[in-house]
Order: sequence, then C-alpha cells, then structure tokens
Amino acid sequence: MGDSKSASAEQIAEGVLEQTWEKYWFLPAASRSLAVVRIVTGILGLLLCATYGTDLSDWFGPQGWLPIDSIIAWRSSFAYSIFDVCERNTDLSVAFYGLVFLFTLLTIGFITPVTSLLAALGWASLLHRGPMLAGPADDTMAILLWCLVIGASGEHFSVDAMVHRRLGWHSGRPRVRTRMAVGLLQVHAAVISLAALLAQLKGDVWWNGTAVWWIATRKPGRVVDITGLLLQSEYLCNVLTHGVIVWEAIVAVGIWFTLSQKMVARTGLVVWPIVGILTACPLWGLAMATLTIPLTQLVNDA
Repeated sequence: MGDSKSASAEQIAEGVLEQTWEKYWFLPAASRSLAVVRIVTGILGLLLCATYGTDLSDWFGPQGWLPIDSIIAWRSSFAYSIFDVCERNTDLSVAFYGLVFLFTLLTIGFITPVTSLLAALGWASLLHRGPMLAGPADDTMAILLWCLVIGASGEHFSVDAMVHRRLGWHSGRPRVRTRMAVGLLQVHAAVISLAALLAQLKGDVWWNGTAVWWIATRKPGRVVDITGLLLQSEYLCNVLTHGVIVWEAIVAVGIWFTLSQKMVARTGLVVWPIVGILTACPLWGLAMATLTIPLTQLVNDA
C-alpha cells in the first residue's frame, strides 16, 4: 500500500515537472515584448559601437595596439573575425560601419530575421578582434542578439510589420521560438545576476561597504561624479554598496516566482541603470534591464 502511494506521488511529481518544463520552453508566446527588446538592443548596439569607433584605428589598425597575429595567437582557435582581413584603415572602417548599419536596420526592424543574424555575427566578429577589450555590456549584448535571432522579434513595431500589413500577410501569431527566446532572456538575467553577486562577494570592499567609493574615484568609466555625495555620508556609501549586492540576489531568486517576477522586472527598469552607474558600467546596467523587459508585462502581448 505504501509503495503504491509512493509510486503515485512520484508520477504526479514527474507530471508536474514535465508540464512546467513544456510550458516554460514550448508554450507558444506572442512577440510584442520581444519587439521592444529588439528596439532597445539596437539602440544599445549603436551606443556600444560608439565606444569602439573613437579608437578603432588605434586598436585594430595596421599600426594599432592589437596586432592581428598577437590576437590570433591569444584567442581560441575556433574564433574568427571579419576584421582580421582588414589590412587598411579604410577596410576597417567599411567593416565597422557595416555593423553600425546592421544595428540601425535591427532597430527599425527591416528584414529582421536576416538582420538580427548578421548583427549577431558581426558583433561576435568585433569582440573576437579584441576579446580583451570586451566588458560585461559587450557580453550581455551578444546574449541579447542571439535571443533575437531565435525569437520572432520583427513582427511588431517594425518596417517588416508595415510591409506585411500592406501585403495582407498574417503575422504576429504566438510562436514556440518566441517563448524559447524569452525563456533564455530570463535564464541569462538570473545567471548573470548570480555571477556578478558571487564575483563581488570575493572582494572585501563589497563586504565592508566601500566598493562604491572605490569605483566612484576611478576616472575610467565614470559617468556621474558622486564622490562629493559619498564624502558627506559613510552610511550612504555602505547602503549603496550593499544595496547592489541585495538587488542582484533579489533578481537571481525573485525572477523565478510568479508573485515577485513582474515586480522585480519592473523595478529593474529603474534599478539596473542605477547599478550600472554605481559600478561604472552604465551600458551593462541598461542591457540587464533589457533582458527582463518581457517579464515586466508592460507590453500587451495579447
């Protein structure tokens, strides 16, 4: 009798787990919120390109600080970059502004399935040309781009949608691949938050509450000078430092529960950019907020 009850409980548990797994990954989802992710990602891509464009020839040019031979020897043997064959500054500029053009097309949603794939490959190519230059915002951008490749991100708020309406094509129906893209965005938001939390907890400055001060006094990457404010209050410095840690823990856990998911995601639209400023990675903060846009439910996917 006891064995039959135990077997029945196991079957119920397996059934619930199977239903949860299928619902999370394979339940067709609409793509309006993913279209918003596409627009924000395209704009972020243009901003990140601007950070490379000012020193492009100095880094990657024929007489640049990162010679191609040294990079090829340093990076993985599986990595490849279209920028490797750019032997002149003119070629380098053409390849780079080609990537800028792709981000522009992605933002407006023009031939999105092709544009998103080419933008993802182009961005990976740029990172492979100078992998030691890549920061957290660059890596998060790569994740966003590949999620857009998987999902149907061009069916709303795009040139593609306008063309489809004129031609009388029916688009925007719920798709499994859109659900998979949103699921991947959620997984990466939680994993990156947890990874950042664990990495920060290795440093004493995050425990004693002075990390924000040391970051604020570092000139590279500083967007807003808050040193004067921090000098007036040691407690504020401690609160901000520990607040970053607490927030990352909240995202890593709270993003998985129905009751807290929407609230955490909506709060993140404000908190993540602030965290980015405090950690001298403002574009990373914006990219992290972008990861959770579909979870905010601010966009009606019905």
